[in-house]
Amino acid sequence: MTITASADGSALGNPGPAGWAWYIDDSTWGAGGWPHGTNNMGELKAVLELFRATAHVDDDLHILCDSQYVINTITKWMPGWKRKGWRKGDGKPVMNLDLIKEIDEAIVGRRYTFEWVKGHIGHVMNEAADARARAAAEAYARKKAPDTGPGFPGAAAGTPANAPSAPAPAPTASAAPAPVQQDTLF
Repeated sequence: MTITASADGSALGNPGPAGWAWYIDDSTWGAGGWPHGTNNMGELKAVLELFRATAHVDDDLHILCDSQYVINTITKWMPGWKRKGWRKGDGKPVMNLDLIKEIDEAIVGRRYTFEWVKGHIGHVMNEAADARARAAAEAYARKKAPDTGPGFPGAAAGTPANAPSAPAPAPTASAAPAPVQQDTLF
């Protein structure tokens, strides 16, 4: 079976209060965020938490994403960055490295594809993920807890959406690359 989900991030002010969300349907979604973050952090965190929420199932994962940054990070750039000690081609450190390393760990052994969808044009699943990510960012702007959603059935206790969101730590470098399995669809 294939799980189709949309993932999206939001930041008010970019950087500013930030949110993330993944969405499968109205009864299966997760969201969270931080008091201060970027849109790219939200986009990455949405994909990370989708992988975590579905880690207990042996289904293919088809991820609809409006962020080419996220798609390229996971499917194209990450293997090269790892070979270069988590440095870009110009030698500069990779931004959002802690989130990217967590994604790198979460995708091991997983079967997944990404499909780029144009954002803000009425794509039902993308709009649903976007609305939940924006609502999480707005909750943080009001200093309120966001609606984290029902999560994924059977997900481990403490798996977001039901665990509190924490800010991503500052980028760091590591020279311990791990193998990546990927299947990409654009």
